[in-house]
Amino acid sequence: MHEVPEDRAVRSFLSAIRVGDLCGGVASEVTRSGVAVTLDGFPARPLGFVGSLDLPWGRPRSEGVEVGQRITAEVIAVDPPAGRVRLSMAATGNPELWAFLKRLAPGQILAGTVASIESFGVFVALDDGPGHPVFPGVGFITIPELSWCHFETASDIVRVGERVSCGFLHFDTTNGEARLSLRATRPDPFQDFADGVAAGRTLRGRVTRLIPFGAFVQVADGVEGLIHLKDLARTPVRTPQEVVGVGDEVLVVVTDIDRGRRRLALSRREPPSRWS
Repeated sequence: MHEVPEDRAVRSFLSAIRVGDLCGGVASEVTRSGVAVTLDGFPARPLGFVGSLDLPWGRPRSEGVEVGQRITAEVIAVDPPAGRVRLSMAATGNPELWAFLKRLAPGQILAGTVASIESFGVFVALDDGPGHPVFPGVGFITIPELSWCHFETASDIVRVGERVSCGFLHFDTTNGEARLSLRATRPDPFQDFADGVAAGRTLRGRVTRLIPFGAFVQVADGVEGLIHLKDLARTPVRTPQEVVGVGDEVLVVVTDIDRGRRRLALSRREPPSRWS
């Protein structure tokens, strides 16, 4: 198939654009999802798009972007197959914050104070860099990155006002945040466990949770494994409650250790060699 001339022109135009570039243009359409932008240098059709979360922060809707308005925004993504450039006006509106976040390197340790605990994660006010114009802190820890161990709520791990040191994961350009990991600064008990245990080993553990397809058993500090329903007993059972309860002490056999996914498979059934 022959390439349509306009598609060739779009591809050529986009090839010169890089993430971090500043692009100017005119707002051609404003919807609830964002603003389509006709970029300078390509008047044929809008190639730029500012998502609703990438619009200037803190402005009332009455002061939002209007059709025909000239804007300058930072490129945060280029998608040649879709013929689109994703732009951020929040970036150009908060240059000091963006410059700080761009300087951070993955793995870098950042210190700060827990500013707010939410159901979806924890905000951290960093010692260095500017504050956030909207959120309680520039740093943000998602729930899985709080700890290697199972816990019920974020408050089980940290408290507001607590000092923390975290590893930097990446720059979240949508929210203008430094995504952080608290657990990255601490040893992973699963890897230590896997170093000393192999499939076939019998362990004693405590049932911590029951789910429709099995039971979780803690076999070491910070290490839980799953007994699938089919491995809970030598005879078939329909629910884990038929044979175990939370708090029960049980003997289990390690059947598989997946270091990459940090998954431990266990069984209460005897090894096949002992069945006969």
